[in-house]
Amino acid sequence: MQKCYYEVLSVGKSVDSAVIKKAYRTLAMKYHPDRNPDNKEAEAAFKECSEAYEVLSDLQKRKIYDTYGHEGLKNSGYQAPGNFEDMFSGLREHFGEFFGGGNRTRTRRDGPLPGNDLRYDIEISFMEAVHGLAKEVEINRSDTCWTCEGTGCRPGHKREVCPSCNGRGQVIRSQGFFQVASPCPQCHGEGEIVTEPCNDCNGNGLVDKKKKVSLKIPAGVDTGAQMRLRGEGEGGRRGGSSGDLYVVIHVQEHDFFKRDRHTIYCEFPVSMVEAALGCKVDVPTIHGKKKMNISAGSQSGERYTLKREGVPSLRGGGRGDMIVQLMVKTPTNLCDEQKKVLENFDELCQKYGQHKENEGFFSKLFHEVIGKKDK
Repeated sequence: MQKCYYEVLSVGKSVDSAVIKKAYRTLAMKYHPDRNPDNKEAEAAFKECSEAYEVLSDLQKRKIYDTYGHEGLKNSGYQAPGNFEDMFSGLREHFGEFFGGGNRTRTRRDGPLPGNDLRYDIEISFMEAVHGLAKEVEINRSDTCWTCEGTGCRPGHKREVCPSCNGRGQVIRSQGFFQVASPCPQCHGEGEIVTEPCNDCNGNGLVDKKKKVSLKIPAGVDTGAQMRLRGEGEGGRRGGSSGDLYVVIHVQEHDFFKRDRHTIYCEFPVSMVEAALGCKVDVPTIHGKKKMNISAGSQSGERYTLKREGVPSLRGGGRGDMIVQLMVKTPTNLCDEQKKVLENFDELCQKYGQHKENEGFFSKLFHEVIGKKDK
């Protein structure tokens, strides 16, 4: 059962947004993963308070939650943050607008600033995509400076009102009959400036760090698949939550197997004798060797289907099939004895009328060509 969001932040239901923000900032600073490395309990608490703040800091979501609770949020389409969200269907069309923090807005210039989202492209092998894998990667990101707690100010100092815009964050210029507002160049639209910058982040509130991130890539992914890791993007400033990390999958080609969604295709060579007489062969599949019966008289290009030997579905429901296309190999570099055997075989084919079908086909074709020339 999910905990009450107000209990998570230790606030009452009647408090205003300023109290909620202050409570969240205190908990976020306490439980942030960078302050508690390898502490699963702290990580869970951090995500729990971030989820609570995400809802209670939004007036519309808070109203729904106060009236209908967690079920009301689910019915309205809200999804609570998790470790690893599958974004394969929904994000493909809208992926571009997430990068660079375009989806994040500021309600107040002096309030918490959420971190930007990040994109990480990863290349995996064909078999890794088919079977899934767990992998640890190292990413470069800007993270919250814990010396100044993301404020950018040297400990013991505060940000001051920008003298250029008097805290408005904008400057207004007259152009003829019009007045044009633009972000203040001194405070960059924040309305405040840092006069005593932090020595560790030079007043930016962020520091560059390398971080190892564990990925759990499910079986069945393909090139273009995207996943989101909550809170693994850039760190926030002034108590803001971290951004998200979007992982984009690129799958290498395979020398033998080809893939179309859940179906695997391959070309399998057989000798002329095997195709003519029929045989049982071991066919490599993405799940191991499988026996396959080749019918007598099989032709090059003929296809056989191996059921459920294809790619697992990401949404469950079993595996696709594997289509095996025969390639009948014509022998080369024959010795005199082999040539004589084949000549005898050809004579036997003529004797028993096994070339008549081909003769009839070519005879019909020649008549069509001659007929067109006469016209």
